[in-house]
Amino acid sequence: MQRVCFQLQVRPERLEEYTARHRAVWPEMLQALKRSGWRNYSLFLRGDGLLIGYMEVDSIAAAQAAMDAEPINAAWQEQMGEFFIDLEGARPDTGFLQLHEVFHLEDQLATVERSAAQTPQNHPTPQNHQTPQN
Repeated sequence: MQRVCFQLQVRPERLEEYTARHRAVWPEMLQALKRSGWRNYSLFLRGDGLLIGYMEVDSIAAAQAAMDAEPINAAWQEQMGEFFIDLEGARPDTGFLQLHEVFHLEDQLATVERSAAQTPQNHPTPQNHQTPQN
């Protein structure tokens, strides 16, 4: 599974309308996203128009290709495209800036737990950890 986080910029003067459109996304679009493998998909919007999206997919390239094959997607992207700035001619579903994941709690916990199960004597105790001084 691939966790994908992305960024777009909504036109500040269109925030209310953008939010309203996402209160009731077309049912056909919702089903297309599901068929295309977009899971746990959420959008977060800041007051200045910064939009952060998150989804889980088997492959972002495969999920985007599957959505590209969905007839409803072209109509949705055409309508949504007018809400964004800096797309440089791309559709919103392909023109976003993908963010690089630098931390995931469950991944690190699993690594620590595997390591502790294999060699518990090699792990420092909390008093051995040092906090950098500024």
